[in-house]
Amino acid sequence: MKKLIFSMLALLLIVTGCSSTGAEGTLKVYSWGEYIDPDSITAFEEEYDVRVIYDLFASNEEMYTKLASGERYDVIVPSDYMIQRLIEEDQLQPIDVSLLENFASIKSDNLGKDFDPNNEYSVPYFVGDVGIIYNTEKVDSADVERLGWEVLRFDKYKDRIFMYDSERDSFMVALKALGYSANTTDENEINEAYQWLSELDNTMSPVYAGDEIIDQLINESKDIAVMYSGDATYMMSENESLAYYVPESQGTNVWQDAMVIMKNSENSDLAHKWMDFMLRGEIATMNTLYVGYTSPVESVYEAMVAGDYNGLESYTPSNYAKNEEFHYNKHNVEILSDLWFRVKAE
Repeated sequence: MKKLIFSMLALLLIVTGCSSTGAEGTLKVYSWGEYIDPDSITAFEEEYDVRVIYDLFASNEEMYTKLASGERYDVIVPSDYMIQRLIEEDQLQPIDVSLLENFASIKSDNLGKDFDPNNEYSVPYFVGDVGIIYNTEKVDSADVERLGWEVLRFDKYKDRIFMYDSERDSFMVALKALGYSANTTDENEINEAYQWLSELDNTMSPVYAGDEIIDQLINESKDIAVMYSGDATYMMSENESLAYYVPESQGTNVWQDAMVIMKNSENSDLAHKWMDFMLRGEIATMNTLYVGYTSPVESVYEAMVAGDYNGLESYTPSNYAKNEEFHYNKHNVEILSDLWFRVKAE
């Protein structure tokens, strides 16, 4: 009797098309925390009658480590320099743009980036820069504008600073403060940046953290933080005392997070559908309103600048002469990782 019941159940699943529990009806996505409106995931599942497994990472390095352990995903959303690394290591499959009806909606200045000049492997998801967010009631704007990144080492603000627990972002800040390229391979310059960060650690007592910085700064537990522009947009909408500043004379990192398909994806067709869905106007609008990050979809970007995010500089990535995209350098990865560990261990 049990065999008969199981056989009838299996037949029912086939007849009714309930294949969404199998690999062909399941999409595995790996992305940043707080980076999508959950309703857009539900909408995709309902439209295509599939299941989405949506896992989160806190840094590109964490994501890479998990992939290296053998974990498989269909779509991941790394940053530019990590995409460059994955391309060089032959871990990605080319995108079939003919399957993306909404690809033409992407702003032209978000295409043709150094890490993927022909957009063969990546589809833009969000763009932005890195700056300083601070409480204008507790931090003098004149200090921030005069010192730029050096305000993080101004003893007036000791014990009042958050830093991202990220070697790439932190060394970018130090290198830019010193007048060097964020992509330098010069060991003397990197060591100077290490000393800069060590001094900050020893004299300012910063707290190193991740996404929890967002709520902490909104609630005014501290007054200054290095911040991604999209998070700053959201934070300023929650606390009117907060302001965002990118040091023009020193420059910053301008970045792009993009959707890519892993070479070992078990569902490439559904992965393309996911990408196209995320570029759809109403879905891109949902996501940019939910997380505050800058949409690469031109119509959505224009609507946000004229509407919900009007007047917020953080929604419009800066275009300063000394701004840089991150580039991947295998040698630098090990050096920065080791030095960052030493900074925090001192």
